[in-house]
Amino acid sequence: MEEYKNPVKKIIPSRLETGFQKLLYRYAGKYIPKCMTPNQMTLLGALGGLFAIISTFLTNISPLFFMGTLTGLFIHLCADDLDGYIARSRGMSSKAGAYFDLITDVMFSTFLIIALGFSPYGNLAVMIFAAPVYGIVNVTAMNYIIYFNEFLFPRLGPIEAHITYGLTALLSIIFGSRVIFSPFGIDLRIADIIMCIGLIPMYYEMIRLQINLFYRLKKQETK
Repeated sequence: MEEYKNPVKKIIPSRLETGFQKLLYRYAGKYIPKCMTPNQMTLLGALGGLFAIISTFLTNISPLFFMGTLTGLFIHLCADDLDGYIARSRGMSSKAGAYFDLITDVMFSTFLIIALGFSPYGNLAVMIFAAPVYGIVNVTAMNYIIYFNEFLFPRLGPIEAHITYGLTALLSIIFGSRVIFSPFGIDLRIADIIMCIGLIPMYYEMIRLQINLFYRLKKQETK
């Protein structure tokens, strides 16, 4: 396994993210089998994400399948943090592992939002604008790693995204597929409203990280 010569500096502005990670490492880290690798934990998280996506598609049958979405979200969130814990604590960090982690996160978030758009509980026109955001943020994060050896989380990190998805699933069970209101002839349900509210800070973070990266690269070139 190819290890980093210079460990990537991890920068997490979100206190909620850092607090959750500390809690998870303290109470779950010691129970991880010694034989388990970071990539295996990432794969477990990917399977949890896949379960959440399939469950969201199945809400076309019943809104109760959102319970499967919530279960998959929880598995993905925990595994997404624990794979890094295994890598760092056991000296198993690798470029391939970092790529595997980021790309599975992108696929999970993108297809989960698409699944919600094709369900009776979300409007595809709204979800189209939400689907690429997480992917763009992660691509930007990859460039921070490549050029500056920094893994820079957005201020609204993975845990905030998972909470948004979880709240969307929970409230969709309660409110069902009924339309809340229809601005400009677009039917908005509770999932659409939550997603629109979440998109405002996420788009801001996406643009901020990109502009910051651009100016740092320009400064580096000048030097």
